[in-house]
Amino acid sequence: MSGSPPLFENSAPLLPAGAVLTGLLTFSMMDVVMKSLAMDLGAYNAILWRVLASLAIVSVIFFARRPKMPGKAARKVHLQRGIIVVFMSYLFFWGLARVPLAEAIALSFIAPIIALYLAAVFLGEAIHRKAIYASILGFSGVLVIAWARATGDYDEDVLLGIGAILVSAVLYGGNLVIQRTQALLADPIEISFSQNLIVGVTFLLLAPFFAVVPDQEFFPYIGAGAILSITSAVLIAWGYARAEAKNLINLEYSVFVWAVIFGWLFFKEPITLTTIVGTVLIVIGCIVATRKDKTVAHIENTAV
Repeated sequence: MSGSPPLFENSAPLLPAGAVLTGLLTFSMMDVVMKSLAMDLGAYNAILWRVLASLAIVSVIFFARRPKMPGKAARKVHLQRGIIVVFMSYLFFWGLARVPLAEAIALSFIAPIIALYLAAVFLGEAIHRKAIYASILGFSGVLVIAWARATGDYDEDVLLGIGAILVSAVLYGGNLVIQRTQALLADPIEISFSQNLIVGVTFLLLAPFFAVVPDQEFFPYIGAGAILSITSAVLIAWGYARAEAKNLINLEYSVFVWAVIFGWLFFKEPITLTTIVGTVLIVIGCIVATRKDKTVAHIENTAV
């Protein structure tokens, strides 16, 4: 109907927004489970057993649909993203075991800003001037959080954890760029199956050296982590399929609220003023980065 405004032009419909918010809540709950497992079992074993549990669950759904073999292009993208996720997830959860939950989530928020630059390098997309301003704000927030840690009483492991999370955020930015292409080649179930398969197989290659069969007391947590990760992915995908991303993207920052609450509730982690200030700078930077801007800063790109 040409006389009617676009359905999603100004606001996100209630159900998609609710699905995304619920998905982000379950994702935050998964982070709590994984932080606890990483502290007890180490990042490698926490990820290994959760991914294998997720793979077992997703495989049932995937093969029940009698899927066709993914095409060459899809297989290539699945492999690329899977390899990135291997390193990204390990670094994040290794750092999460050493850094307060709220700080870890705050630092990971720089990924969308990084994705803008990676999209320019690998996809040839233009860099808008707003991205430069967003970068200044975002990295200022990172410096505030890191400076507070470096100048106060801290454990060296905490700074190493911050470094691991920042590298993970860079990889997550690359993950976001590849995800754009992947979403055009495969459905969410195939993507979830492929990712868990690649990550699971990669981690299994190291099993003879690092794997430890967890005690039975950890089985419920591993199962919960797997179910929460799958549930989160399905809810968020459902929401984004029914409302424009520009109306949902800022809901991502609700994760910080849950991180503060869960960090205090489960790990007795206090929330500091510098963490709040740093987070505000990072979030403002991300919002600036997602706003439309016609001014472009030209960057030469020869990458394929």
